Amino acid sequence: MIKKIVIVIACIFAIASNAQDGTGSPYSYFGLGELSSSSSIENQMMGGIGMYADSIHINLQNPAAYGNLRLTAYTAGISYKQLTLKSATAEEDNSLTTLDYLSLGFPVGKGFGVGLGLQPYSAVGYNLLANSINGNNAEVTNQYSGTGGINRVYLSIGYQITKNLSIGVTANYNFGEIENLRTQIVEGVQFGTLDNRISRIGGIDFNYALNYTPKITDNLTLYSNVRINTQANLSARNTQEVGSFSLSSGEDIEVFNVNLAARGLEKQGLTIPTKTTLGIGIGEERKWFIGGEYSFQKLSSFSNDFVVVDTFDYQDASSFALGGFYIPDYTSFTSFFKRVTYRAGMRSVRTGMVVNNQEIDDFGITFGVGLPLASGTSGFSNINLGFEVGKRGTTDANLIKENYFKLSVGLSLNDRWFRKRKIN
Repeated sequence: MIKKIVIVIACIFAIASNAQDGTGSPYSYFGLGELSSSSSIENQMMGGIGMYADSIHINLQNPAAYGNLRLTAYTAGISYKQLTLKSATAEEDNSLTTLDYLSLGFPVGKGFGVGLGLQPYSAVGYNLLANSINGNNAEVTNQYSGTGGINRVYLSIGYQITKNLSIGVTANYNFGEIENLRTQIVEGVQFGTLDNRISRIGGIDFNYALNYTPKITDNLTLYSNVRINTQANLSARNTQEVGSFSLSSGEDIEVFNVNLAARGLEKQGLTIPTKTTLGIGIGEERKWFIGGEYSFQKLSSFSNDFVVVDTFDYQDASSFALGGFYIPDYTSFTSFFKRVTYRAGMRSVRTGMVVNNQEIDDFGITFGVGLPLASGTSGFSNINLGFEVGKRGTTDANLIKENYFKLSVGLSLNDRWFRKRKIN
């Protein structure tokens, strides 16, 4: 089993090493970049809801779910995203492949589970051009480009207090580097100017969760969940270079380091407000489930004084997600398709971004399948395929609308640790 896991992880890293940036969205220009999904492929395909917990899958959003684990679980996910960027006058296609997560979860006692892993938190990857005419009737071309992002490693602990009540906590350590470069070229001028800003970011935040899952009939279970991702107090070490470069060779001519300490920006605190999620659902164990979640975050209090954009602001963010799954017969020996898990969902997100006085909203429809694998000592391992179609933004006010399609593949492999050997 371990050999197979090593091969799978090696293949995933091989794919990820050839991947492009984690995003191709122009909206990653703002804030700390485009926020990555914090859920596994299984949960993403149910609209991103995270309240449901079982004994064989890792739930990346919900640390209380680790208390339900009965088998060790190894999970990894990758995604391919096709973007169509459309303005009022032009259209462009873009694509990217990303590693979504690498995670391990295992039970260490009755009702007690632990998880750890690595996943992206945000990604920056944009390249924008803006043309204008200055007072001398010369054309001015501004180019904005950005790369980098924030990753996180996490440690989760979940405990099942009673049969129907579980609690959990996740500690996240966030780290990464974001680079924002602006260049300007003026018609008839020999040299261009540049402004390059780099932020090296680190910090810790915590995610708390509570699951309450009472039986309401012999077959039906009520699922309820509260999750609080506490305020993240990140720190940034900033550097800024300004100067000029040759238009003919592209080489820097004269570049200076800006004294950020004099402006109080060399070391900067970044506070990401608390996010609260409430969920409720109903289902029959190992058969079907449907649920909905609502999240809200006072994002209007967030700011980044190092990268200020006059036409951009934050307002409070919120989202609603609905999703579920259906398994025809998980014990069937005669039909493979009866043991398949069928998932579907939708999500509607108010991102909190306001650009040119336009709110940037995101809407997606998700669906997918969980295919059981024959290999493995437990027989519960599976491969999860997911699909998502959606749209974000608008073409109003000289903005860009994104239409996207995402294909995701997730592996969930199970084994049994800490079992005593038996001698016949």
